[in-house]
Amino acid sequence: MSQAGVIRNGSSGLGSVDTLTGDIGGAVGPDGANNINLLTGPQLTSTGNPGTNTITFTLDNAVSGSVTTVGAVTSPVITIPLGATPGVFTFDCKVAAFESGTPSGAGYTIVGAVRTTGAAATLIPGQAVDTFEEAPLVAADAVLAVSANNAIIDVTGVVGLTIHWVADLQYTFAS
Repeated sequence: MSQAGVIRNGSSGLGSVDTLTGDIGGAVGPDGANNINLLTGPQLTSTGNPGTNTITFTLDNAVSGSVTTVGAVTSPVITIPLGATPGVFTFDCKVAAFESGTPSGAGYTIVGAVRTTGAAATLIPGQAVDTFEEAPLVAADAVLAVSANNAIIDVTGVVGLTIHWVADLQYTFAS
């Protein structure tokens, strides 16, 4: 949604939402019971919490993570348990790395696939990694890996540097 709508002051002195306006379509006002239903589409979920009058929107099939490496160590920034259903996952991941001391940065896009038997993961050959690194971080890396029945985005730091990593990943599953 692009706007929170028009806020008005009711007779109780408390504000209320008069309308909500989405990115497309017209303004929506409350029904006779003062309700406005917020519906979601594919890969988007909304969760209401009446206790705090809050609705939270989340992307389905999306995972985020962060980690800090000190030196040339490899660490998982995201670990995804693949579950008990055999099938194939495809992954599209963006990784950002920042080292404040030099300062320098790096970015990676990773596209790959993993098959699971429901008990063990197999990395399907041919993952594509686009690498964008400033000179101090050329020894750094980010890759899709597997361990047991998990898909992992692993990052590798650089000797003598402390790097903060953040990753966002979306996946598709077929069984």
